[in-house]
Amino acid sequence: MKVIQALYTIYSLTIFCLLMVIFGIFIVIPVLISDKAGEISFFFIRLWARTWCILSGFRFEIHGIEHIDLKQPYIYIFNHRSFFDAPVIPIAIPQQVRALGKKELSKVPVFGWVVGKVAVWVDRANPTSRKASIEKLVKILKKGISIVVAPEGTRNDSKETLMPFQKGVFRLSIETGIPILPMAVINADQIHRRGSLLLSPGKVRIYFSQAIFPSSNTTVDELAEKCRNRLEAMVLSQE
Repeated sequence: MKVIQALYTIYSLTIFCLLMVIFGIFIVIPVLISDKAGEISFFFIRLWARTWCILSGFRFEIHGIEHIDLKQPYIYIFNHRSFFDAPVIPIAIPQQVRALGKKELSKVPVFGWVVGKVAVWVDRANPTSRKASIEKLVKILKKGISIVVAPEGTRNDSKETLMPFQKGVFRLSIETGIPILPMAVINADQIHRRGSLLLSPGKVRIYFSQAIFPSSNTTVDELAEKCRNRLEAMVLSQE
């Protein structure tokens, strides 16, 4: 069984790399031209992600899309339990977005170069890098472009539903007035399990809730706690 799964993984990752090479230039060039042209980039990102998932036997079920106002920028937060969350984001979110990602991924050949054009890399162990990444996210939000952040700060490999939240994204919401939109990703860790290099075909379910708007008298801790409770309830109700 492990041999079959290993062969399947090799097949899926080969397709992933080939599609990245094919679509990479179409993803990179528009976003270099202008932010508005970034919509073209995301068309090809979604095409890459959907094609890879179809050829690999990954399926998606999306709920709560009616909670998203396409004219409103959001700060999307999600529960991060698998590296498979990466293709979930462009498939599920019907907006152009920029994702906050760890700097190590920027070193992955081809992938790091392509995704780096629509991501903000951060070294979470470096305070200067964290501050610089927040400044970049502020500029992105001011342009009316949504961002995606995993508030746990890293992949959750524990048995807990959610790890403690980092506070930077909630401070950002209060300072900019941009609402936070929780997104629960269910079963991504069944496709790519923690501690394993192997992939398995399967279905991922994504649930969006109503946006949470910050108010002038809301503290960072209060907003973080409200968002954490909302996201935790969404995950627990679907597992």
